[in-house]
Order: sequence, then structure tokens, then C-alpha cells
Amino acid sequence: MFKNKILLITGGTGSFGNAVLKRFLNTDIAEIRIFSRDEKKQDDMRKRYNSPKLKFYIGDVRDYSSVLNATRSVDFIFHAAALKQVPSCEFHPMEAVKTNIIGTDNLLEAAIQNGVRRVVCLSTDKAAYPINAMGISKAMMEKVMVAKSRNVDDAKTVICGTRYGNVMASRGSVIPLFVDQIRSGQPITITDPAMTRFMMTLEDAVDLVLYAFEHGANGDIFVQKAPAATVETLVNALLSVMKKPEHQVNIIGTRHGEKLYETLLSREEMAAAEDRGGYFRVPPDLRDLNYGKFVEQGEQKISNCEDYNSHNTERLDVAGMEGLLQKLDFIRAIVRGENAVAEG
Repeated sequence: MFKNKILLITGGTGSFGNAVLKRFLNTDIAEIRIFSRDEKKQDDMRKRYNSPKLKFYIGDVRDYSSVLNATRSVDFIFHAAALKQVPSCEFHPMEAVKTNIIGTDNLLEAAIQNGVRRVVCLSTDKAAYPINAMGISKAMMEKVMVAKSRNVDDAKTVICGTRYGNVMASRGSVIPLFVDQIRSGQPITITDPAMTRFMMTLEDAVDLVLYAFEHGANGDIFVQKAPAATVETLVNALLSVMKKPEHQVNIIGTRHGEKLYETLLSREEMAAAEDRGGYFRVPPDLRDLNYGKFVEQGEQKISNCEDYNSHNTERLDVAGMEGLLQKLDFIRAIVRGENAVAEG
């Protein structure tokens, strides 16, 4: 589907954008456009990949004209640009509104105007039952996505979304922080040992977006089934992998806006969802405001209408968490480096 096509990644200098590049840059795709406001990271990527297929666009999703320019002649978009740090958004909620909500509206309007064929918007588990500014802004982003999708010609543009939890070792996540604390001899600082989080690799995140890209209809939201672990299990697994079982751990308490556990699908969404094996599909409510006609949605309804959260999904033990950590290039490189130092 990507042969000789142009793909735009908003927020493309982040962890997700780099994972997509590794997956697609050496395929028969014609061009990958990286859209972001960080010129330094764009220059670093330009030097790192050194590919004529890679094009860079400086701009901000808050600025419609820059988005309109970047989306010209584009076939497909992965919309990853966002403010994602929960505490930052708590202290600056209007900045989250400008980027996550208004920025998404700008991006989708530009995509429609330029005849982009498919757009996948990336959301977060914090959009389900949101209690913090980041989650609320992402929940509204999803509403903008669904509303825009109602008013487009399916034959011209398809707009759908994904929702996923923590991506392990991505920029700003806790695993790189914990690793830095271990290597510098500082205590690991954890919020609440009983706190659970979904665990996904960057490859899982790319797989989910590609699944939505291939199977999504207008307004659909896709969720990948994922295991979860407590923060305590994550720390113990990391200390085991790094051969530092006695390293000091300090409990500092939850930060602004944090939940004890995260939810990927609400009870109401589960009642409408289709089980696709490794994924859930949540179709949009296709009724209009007249509410005169019931529209059957989906094919395989979920009989158990509990929400789908990090407390009731598959729970990893320390050994299972170690196995997941050892899939990460980031961790494997560190372990190789530690072993080399020990042998030397």
C-alpha cells in the first residue's frame, strides 16, 4: 500500500517517528516527510539516516498554514504530534489544548483540503476516563477526529485513530530515567509500587498504527491488547537485568494528575467494541442528532462490559517483565556495555 506513496509523520522527530523510519525507509515508499518544530532534532535525523527519501518540514500543528503546506501531495499521515507529559500539561493546560486539540483540527482540515487518502491519529490510554489535562485534551482530540470523519467522503479520505499505553523506553518514559539513576548510583525514584501500566514496545506501537491504517474505516479507534505490570515489578525486573538487585529504591508518591491504573477502553466502549483477536475495534456512533434510527455497529460484541484496564489485563511477573525488557535495543545495548566493562 505504501509503494510509491508519500507518508507524512507529524511530531516525526520523536520515538514513534524514528521507529517508523526504521520500518519503512528501505522499502519502496517514495517519500517520508517529517513535520515538527524542532530544527535540531530534524538536523540530527537528516545526518543519521542520510536518505534522499526523507524530507523535513519545520512547522507547528498549531499553525494551519504550515500544516497545509506540509500536507500537499501527501497520500498518508500518521499524526503523532502532541504534548504528552502529564505534569507539564497539568501546569500548562491551555498549551495542551492548543497542540492536542486545535493542532489536530488543523491537521485534519489540511488533510481533507489536500485530498490525503488516510490519516491515523495517535491517542493514549489517558483519554479513557480522563482525570488530567493531558488525558482530557487527548479525549477531545479523539472527539475532533470522529467529528471530522463524519463529514468526509470515504472514497477520498479515511480518518481513524489508535489508543495505546506506555511505550517502553520512549522519550520521556520511566525506563530511561531508572537506567540513568542506576548507572549514576542514585536511588531509583518511584511514585507508587502498586501502580500498574500497560507495557508496549515501539514495534508494538507501529504495528497498531499499521493495523489501523489497513483496517480502519472513518471514525474507528483501535486498541492493541497488551500486558501490564506494577511499577514494583518493572523496577525489580530492570534491576535484575542490570545485575543491581540491591540498588536503593525511594518512593516519592504520585505526581500531579497520575492514576493508580490506566484504562484503554471504557465500559461504554467495550459494549460497542469488536474483538479482532490481538486488537479491539471501537466503531463510531453513526447516528445523527435526530436519533431516529438505530445503527447496528460491529460484528462480534464483547459480552463482558467491564472496562479494559491495566489492573484487569494480563499481569506480568518479574520474569515476564525481564523478557519484555530484553526485547528493547536500548536495554540490550546497555547490558552489552555493562558486560564489556566487567570483562575488561
